[in-house]
Amino acid sequence: MTLYPVFTLALSAILAVILLSAAMHKLRAPQRFRRQLDDYALLPPGSLRVVARIVPALEIALAILLLIPALRVVGALGTALLLGGYAGAMAINLWRGRSDIDCGCSGPGMERPLSAALLWRNGLLVLMALLAALPTLPHPLGGFDLFLILACSLVGLMIYTSIEGLLANRPRLNALQGK
Repeated sequence: MTLYPVFTLALSAILAVILLSAAMHKLRAPQRFRRQLDDYALLPPGSLRVVARIVPALEIALAILLLIPALRVVGALGTALLLGGYAGAMAINLWRGRSDIDCGCSGPGMERPLSAALLWRNGLLVLMALLAALPTLPHPLGGFDLFLILACSLVGLMIYTSIEGLLANRPRLNALQGK
């Protein structure tokens, strides 16, 4: 299956922005991120410091790879693996009954507990990354194509941000409704 390059490039741009945002909040609050890793209880305590440094660097590297046409497939497959790993860590903790821990998806002040909705979100992001890894039709990009890539990327990021806001505020909305 081959895709129209505008679609693939827009998906790559969306994923790159999401990865860069994720890396930035981890770099701004490294102690918080280390605590979040510890809360998941999946890594030996001695490895937390190293992993807390590697993960944001990996997110930045993948974002860059997604934006380099010759390396897009590697970046997209790496992104799918990373986001799938995040989903796996969430699923393990949900299975353990530990839905009260912070997912680590957002920066300080945006804590949110693990939920099935986050698994669905990550599943969708993995699907986007896998689509971005598919080959594209040979098509020279013109000015209108570049406009479409930018417009699709911005719309995709607005939708993602809206969904993230809804997911982040869901516990507050439930509390207001007495749930």
